[in-house]
Amino acid sequence: MENQTSASEFVLLGLTRDPHLQSLLFFVFLVIYFITLLGNMVIMIVISTDPHLHSPMYFFLFHLALTDICYATTVVPHMLVNFLLKQKTIGFSACIIQMSLILLSAGSEIFMLSAMAYDRYVAICKPLHYQEVMNRPACSHLVGGAWAMGVLHSIINTMPMLNVQFCKYTEIKHFSCELPPLLTAACGRTFLNKLVLLSSAVIFGSSSFLLTVISYIYIISTVLKIQSSKGRHKVFSTCSSHLIVVALLYTTALFQYTKPSSVSSVILDHLFSIQYSILTPMLNPIIYSLKNNDVKIALGRMLEKVHISQSV
Repeated sequence: MENQTSASEFVLLGLTRDPHLQSLLFFVFLVIYFITLLGNMVIMIVISTDPHLHSPMYFFLFHLALTDICYATTVVPHMLVNFLLKQKTIGFSACIIQMSLILLSAGSEIFMLSAMAYDRYVAICKPLHYQEVMNRPACSHLVGGAWAMGVLHSIINTMPMLNVQFCKYTEIKHFSCELPPLLTAACGRTFLNKLVLLSSAVIFGSSSFLLTVISYIYIISTVLKIQSSKGRHKVFSTCSSHLIVVALLYTTALFQYTKPSSVSSVILDHLFSIQYSILTPMLNPIIYSLKNNDVKIALGRMLEKVHISQSV
């Protein structure tokens, strides 16, 4: 029974055991993390300081950037430390905390994207009522709701994990304490946990996705009624950044959390996890800054002010 006692720490196997490759990956993910922090912080600073961006759309974008910073910071720093250490361990409590924060960030992000889709729906389909519908209290409630859904998603999956039995020596075939590989590494029964995970992923994921899809069905039907191609392109351009971000997140995250164990593989799991937990937070500010003229203009104004202040 000794090997069935609760583990006090886990061993994270990471992406590779090759020390030379670990050094290379450390540099690669350090650069990615730096770009993630810089890009999202710049987006937040630009939105906070530029009065032209004090609108509901950018209020949601501010919180999406904050969510991305939380997501990346939950995963990447410990991953970087493990690249430098021979003994890649993490305490049980630290592992559960990391897992709960990953679930919180992921849950908040998908509902934040739904709120952004609803904002675009009101702006395009009901432009005369936009200021009335998307007032400050309504926007605050939508953002608060997104964070609350993330917290609920985290609690629902974290609480049952506290009763799961792990062997005294437990290896996790992953670079973080994400829930699916953590359940795979468990020694005790995990049927209830897997059922809760699948149910919550389907309910939370499909509901947020459905809200986004319904919003875009109305948006597309409205846009198709516009006579001029220039007008259609202008309206679609306000949604293109959001659509790219939604596609990046949903295609990988939903598949990772709902796929059957028969199609699971360590390499595939790593690739999907890197995509939605590390690359997506880095790409989001790049996509929004490149595809959004208002953000580019505001960024230009901010850089001009910095240059003038340095000249003086």
